[in-house]
Amino acid sequence: MADIHQILKEHWGYSQFRPLQEEIVTSVLNGNDTLALLPTGGGKSVCYQVPALARPGICLVISPLIALMRDQEQELRSKNIRAVAIVSGMKFKEVELALENCIHGDYKFLYVSPERLESQHFQDYFVQMNMNLIAVDEAHCISQWGYDFRPPYLRIAKLREVFPKVPILALTASATDEVRKDICEKLELKNVTIFAKSFARQNISYVVRHTDNKNQLMLDVLKNVPGTNIVYVRNRRKTQEIAAFLNSKGIRSDYYHAGLDQKSRQEKQNAWMNDNIRTIVATNAFGMGINKPNVRSVIHLDLPDDLESYYQEAGRAGRDEKPSYAVVLYADSDLSNLKQKITSNFPEEKEVKLTYKALGNYLQIPSGSGEGQSYEFDVIDFSTKYSFDPLRAYNCLKILEMEDLITVSDSVFLPARLKIIPNTTNLYEFQVAHKNFDAIIKVLLRSYAGLFEFYAKINEKDIAAKLNISTETVKQVLHQLHQLEIVSYLPATDKPQLTLNVGRLQDEYVRINYDSIQGRRKRFEIRANAMLNYVSNAHECRSMMILTYFGEKNTQRCGTCDFCRDRNKTGLNDLELKQLSDIILLKVSNSKLSIEEIVDFFKNYNKEKVIAVIRWLLDQEDLRENAQGILESGSTK
Repeated sequence: MADIHQILKEHWGYSQFRPLQEEIVTSVLNGNDTLALLPTGGGKSVCYQVPALARPGICLVISPLIALMRDQEQELRSKNIRAVAIVSGMKFKEVELALENCIHGDYKFLYVSPERLESQHFQDYFVQMNMNLIAVDEAHCISQWGYDFRPPYLRIAKLREVFPKVPILALTASATDEVRKDICEKLELKNVTIFAKSFARQNISYVVRHTDNKNQLMLDVLKNVPGTNIVYVRNRRKTQEIAAFLNSKGIRSDYYHAGLDQKSRQEKQNAWMNDNIRTIVATNAFGMGINKPNVRSVIHLDLPDDLESYYQEAGRAGRDEKPSYAVVLYADSDLSNLKQKITSNFPEEKEVKLTYKALGNYLQIPSGSGEGQSYEFDVIDFSTKYSFDPLRAYNCLKILEMEDLITVSDSVFLPARLKIIPNTTNLYEFQVAHKNFDAIIKVLLRSYAGLFEFYAKINEKDIAAKLNISTETVKQVLHQLHQLEIVSYLPATDKPQLTLNVGRLQDEYVRINYDSIQGRRKRFEIRANAMLNYVSNAHECRSMMILTYFGEKNTQRCGTCDFCRDRNKTGLNDLELKQLSDIILLKVSNSKLSIEEIVDFFKNYNKEKVIAVIRWLLDQEDLRENAQGILESGSTK
């Protein structure tokens, strides 16, 4: 077995592991099933990559995030580590070749979605692999108590039947106690070792502000906090509006959402990563897998649905451990909108079935057909064609996904790929007989390695420049070679993918388990209420609220959130503050008193401290002062 510290140094350039990483790696290498809970930016990927490289064989990585799988694949390949990601949108032959290489090609990592495990085609190859580890990323998706439940995760445990002695490493950045227990149970982890790094981010100051002028408060934050930032909003139109507003105020900004083409997304992301722009205004499509250490603030102009999502997005600030801010700006309408989502996210059964029927017609799939097939899918075009409200159509699709009938992935860029079909001798004979194709074949062979072994990524624009012809001409010639079966050419695609997990059902056989749906609705309500409590509760340390939600015990005030900063201004310890507050609130509830009369009541106590507590209670809205200067009991938000 190779030395794990040498592997870390050779491939990542680090001389030591981050907290808990080495313990997790050692647990896996000792053959233990392991659950690792590391917050966003905690280095989860190293926890499976290092042990997989330390031993012969291949590591299967299961993840629902196509873009992240592709990023990990590219990162490993840049380190000369053989890795492949099989994602929806790839053609049958491309998938087949990738699986063959995982058996015979000395590959170390195979990235797949949980849906891929269901394929008999995949299973036939999987049993032949020399498996050394099974890593389950985003493991919270297996739990119906979690915020991102994915039914195919429930069947991952079946892998144990094929490789009973191969350890499973489950990884997640956020999981409550209930979800942790569910992960261990549903994955059938044996004698599991659990490692949980505290969810506390001591360098992040959590701030919540209630306002009717979000733009101005956002501007105040960005002017007072130097460095790069992320501003999260809910819809695509708003990303453009806010970015334009910030640019008009002299803050270099750009917008980002999943509806942009791949080139635009990459250019915007690179500009932000390289500090050419200061602020990226984005939907939650931005940030997953992006490790920018010097993000000084993450601002939410719209409320996330739950604390799990918020914690992950806020956690993109301050990965360099320097002081940073996570700010939520909300209005009363945000609270009512989130409450409304509790109902709107779970449409009625009739509407879901109607959407399923329209989906089959839209994709032109005959009854009984389409199982395991992926289709390019545009929810806006679909909604327009059938006069559906796009948001309700999306929520119906999510229900169908929860029922395991379909899987919908975000748009993911698959670059052009090409493989040469004949062997070198036959290819040479073809070149001799077809001089008009000789030049482009030579450019392909000189420019790209491994074309006889696997599908290599190609760039038609680069090929065109070398041949001094147009990019469109290159594409036409490659299509001709494809038709002649000299190459297998797969053009680039940048569309969301919809996969049918079962063949299209006839209308009468579509069953929606609405008892289960209502259970999920109730759990969504619980999570939404936790988010509502977080923003509207002005009486507790923000960090403590988050840590308590995730099941941590014996938490302490962070000292840096908005609550703690205001609390620190009183200059009192916790006991003094509580005792004085309780007495003042009791006095005010029984009598109409002015500030001077309250101070006089405590004539044997330090006057400045009493006034500080009164100001504190007024700031917290536990007290209010009327027009006559009399103190009254305040609101109880």
